[in-house]
Amino acid sequence: QLQASGGGLVQAGGSLRLSCAASGRTFGRYSMGWFRQAPGKERGFVAAVTWNSSTYYADSVKGRFTISRDNAKNTVYLQMDSLKPEDTAVYYCAADRGRTAQSMSQQKGMDYWGKGTLVTVSS
Repeated sequence: QLQASGGGLVQAGGSLRLSCAASGRTFGRYSMGWFRQAPGKERGFVAAVTWNSSTYYADSVKGRFTISRDNAKNTVYLQMDSLKPEDTAVYYCAADRGRTAQSMSQQKGMDYWGKGTLVTVSS
């Protein structure tokens, strides 16, 4: 199971760090990803990290967001800097075993999804 946290209200230009805690002893074997769904839009890919910390980002967040993982804590993080109002969304984490970072951008067939955490960026 995955549990996302860390969302909240922040002003444009600010920062937030999201966390996704995973249960189970095989977390280190899973690729992890973050997705987001803005009001009235479909859910889209944000960032992914493989078991050995290879990363991949959506163009819209590249240079502003950083994904990382701590396998000892069974947790993946999304550090979000220079936030913009268009980053407002519900953020979800997902896990799948065996995917490359780039292939994590494809939502279909993910092994696990967590419940979302809301990020609101005010202008």
